[in-house]
Amino acid sequence: MLLVIFILCLFPLSWLYVRGMFRRHQTFNIIGIPANDARFGIALASLSDSHLTSGEAVHFYTNIDQIQQARLEAIASAKNLICFETFKMAPGKRADDFAAALKKKAREGILVQILVDSNGAKKLPQRYWQQLKRAGVKVCFFNRFSWRSPIEYLRRNHRKLMIVDQRVALIGGVGIADFWDGVIPKNATAPWLDFEVHWQGEAVSFLTGLFWQHWLSSGGKVDLRLHQPNISQPEQPEQILITSGEDPTPKDSPIRSLFQTAALAAQQRIWIASPYLLPDDETTSILIATKAADIDVRIMTMGVCNDKSYVYYTSRQNYAPLLKGGVAIYEYQPSMMHAKVILIDNEWVCLGSANLDPRSFYHNDELNICSPQASLVESIDQFFRAAFAHSHLVDYREWGDRPLKQKILGRLFNVGYWQL
Repeated sequence: MLLVIFILCLFPLSWLYVRGMFRRHQTFNIIGIPANDARFGIALASLSDSHLTSGEAVHFYTNIDQIQQARLEAIASAKNLICFETFKMAPGKRADDFAAALKKKAREGILVQILVDSNGAKKLPQRYWQQLKRAGVKVCFFNRFSWRSPIEYLRRNHRKLMIVDQRVALIGGVGIADFWDGVIPKNATAPWLDFEVHWQGEAVSFLTGLFWQHWLSSGGKVDLRLHQPNISQPEQPEQILITSGEDPTPKDSPIRSLFQTAALAAQQRIWIASPYLLPDDETTSILIATKAADIDVRIMTMGVCNDKSYVYYTSRQNYAPLLKGGVAIYEYQPSMMHAKVILIDNEWVCLGSANLDPRSFYHNDELNICSPQASLVESIDQFFRAAFAHSHLVDYREWGDRPLKQKILGRLFNVGYWQL
């Protein structure tokens, strides 16, 4: 019996060992520079393995119906190429409408390339994909499970990106599912809180290449003769950074570097929106030190209306250091808060698919864009202020008095913190 118990314990411990759970914690000692410093863009790009380019945010949508309608209109306008990749797709009206629009364009002779995460889209039946393929849509699945390398399946494609004719790129946090309409969780009283930004400019050329990189690695075919650099010409291009966060490691995480460098750059405020709030110790320390420097540090995250209660309980289990350090944590109340964005002073915005959690730091392929565009900074500022007005500011004493069930489940799920 003891031998059986030993073997049963040895297997999970061996798995954790192989995953590097017992490695020494790496620390990074950085003194930041202000976000309004002319050197900031280059510094942020170099530390986060980002590509420095140019572009302009031409549309900013926060209404879920508007986001979906803008996507369908962009698809309908396509003349030669549609590239789309996402993490979450699920059965429902949104997925059906999306498929109908794609099939129509494919039948018109437009090249349509769809890349979905094999785990995030697993609830869609095979007939959904078969109908798309019969219409001429090219479909690939990112990182299918393989018994030859099962651990690699933990790597997910968390990006949300659509490119139409290499002229416009759509980036945000919204997947293709009815979830965003507020159908889950059951206690939601409004659609999910999220947004999407339409970009034009040189950046679109680079994003097309990033998409094709994933497309190739998933078994797709790329004809580089189709690439049309700089075909997208915005009216007022700004310097922007594209952070791909591809195949990160604990010692080389572009997304972690992005969050930390952003926090170190703040002089008046840093506001962060992340539904899944699980910062590592070092990032937590940086946020606390930023607050200690009399800087306004706020985090908006999901509340009781959430799509993953086990992550919510684990997040709350780890609130203590941030709350003690004076960091303001706002839990959005009407529905699921799914937006991912950083606002640094009145200078820069970083937005995209990345959360403040271990998955985005160390496991997922992510996609974020940073920009100093004044109109976008203003839009994000208004987005935050509207969300704060519908959020609950967590108090340390109240947090300590949370239900016993939350405390127990928080401690239990915290064991798997690095995979949440």
